[in-house]
Amino acid sequence: MAIEIERKFLVVGKGWRQPDALHLSQGYLNRDPARTVRVRIAGDQAFLTIKGRSEGLSRAEFEYPLPLADAQALLALCDGPLVEKHRHRVMVGGLLWEVDEFHGANAGLVVAELELQSEDQLFTRPHWLGKEVSDDARYFNSQLSSRPFSTW
Repeated sequence: MAIEIERKFLVVGKGWRQPDALHLSQGYLNRDPARTVRVRIAGDQAFLTIKGRSEGLSRAEFEYPLPLADAQALLALCDGPLVEKHRHRVMVGGLLWEVDEFHGANAGLVVAELELQSEDQLFTRPHWLGKEVSDDARYFNSQLSSRPFSTW
């Protein structure tokens, strides 16, 4: 079983922007906090992801590649609107930050995520990093699908 250990932060400024951002479309077949099931198209690749309940900063995560045509058909079955975003990948201090710039009903929201090896792992804090929101469920993509940023 794979374990995801992730910290999530709001982003300030523009120092994180990368010219080769990847477009992601994702939807949810299940948004139950105990088991979310996501379909994601990232460029020309697609994935099915199942995540367990968060315990601290950790949760079980299983991700499998899907044929693109299957993912497109599954997105049509998803509950609620799709989450659309551009992902910028930024290396800082030897670690990969994924900065998501949201569109549509979540436009204006920019969130940086960092996957760690342990919950207490130290990392270099980039100058564009704002408030930590790891424990705020409103910023989970599954929640942004049903309760977009523009409605807060």
